Amino acid sequence: MLKKLSSIPFSGTAEQAEKLDAVIARCKNDKSMLMAVMQEAQEIYGYLPIEVQKVIADGMDVPLEKVYGVATFYAQFSLTPKGENHISVCLGTACYVKGSGDIYNKLMELLGIGGDECTPDRKFSLTACRCIGACGLAPVLTVNEEVYGRLGVEDVEGILEKYR
Repeated sequence: MLKKLSSIPFSGTAEQAEKLDAVIARCKNDKSMLMAVMQEAQEIYGYLPIEVQKVIADGMDVPLEKVYGVATFYAQFSLTPKGENHISVCLGTACYVKGSGDIYNKLMELLGIGGDECTPDRKFSLTACRCIGACGLAPVLTVNEEVYGRLGVEDVEGILEKYR
């Protein structure tokens, strides 16, 4: 599954840049620390936009392609920001056969975004996952840490309203 780049303009702060510079300064002489730097950068910014990847590449003296390759290979990294309310729909087998694909499609329609995207106001973001271990409640989605199960497409609007 390809990771999408964010359509939301990057807006980092001077404080975030200062924190990232300190992380890079601490690790720049050890190329094996690249992934650790990327993890800390994601903690600072919430995701790894291309602008941050460029700073990491320059600071660690590695090609941007390497940073991007690591960011797109490992599922722990996100190239798009997460919304205030992050929705994850399980598309694992048990959930999918019970209609989670339709729920995912309805969320994309209602939010006006695709998978792995964030609404322009950063209120909601949407991703799919493979299994959250709640197969007995299929189909399942989570909003932040709250689990919603035994869902139908008709339940989606009501769930969103709780977070608007």
